[in-house]
Amino acid sequence: MDKKDEQTENPSEHISVCDIMKGNTSKAIKKMELGIPSLVQNSSDLYAAYLHMFDDLFGTCYLAEKEFFDKLNIHPKILQEIKKRSDVLTDNYLNSIETVETFFDAYTKMRISAIKSFDNYAHIMMESYAQILSQFNKTMNTE
Repeated sequence: MDKKDEQTENPSEHISVCDIMKGNTSKAIKKMELGIPSLVQNSSDLYAAYLHMFDDLFGTCYLAEKEFFDKLNIHPKILQEIKKRSDVLTDNYLNSIETVETFFDAYTKMRISAIKSFDNYAHIMMESYAQILSQFNKTMNTE
């Protein structure tokens, strides 16, 4: 064995498989966690760009078609009915948006709660497992 191998096998530096897996898993998770703000911001920016594009598109259509519709001389009562129907559809759509937002908020909170419950359960199970393993090791050492 050369000097390099002796240094890596130093008994005072005991490393377990669990230490390696835990350490590397934690590194990967922390790296992913650090990326969340930019991922969320990029997704938000992309979604906002689409919304602004549609708003601009309808604004452009408005300018292009206003003159056309103004020349049709549609009766004011018909225009009032169109506005009423459009307002009802818009209100329904806005309510749907709020419902979806409320649903996803509750859904996210429920998922977080489930993850925390599982985490607590896993901790309890690992503590029990560690106690059983410790008792098993004691019985193996006494024989």
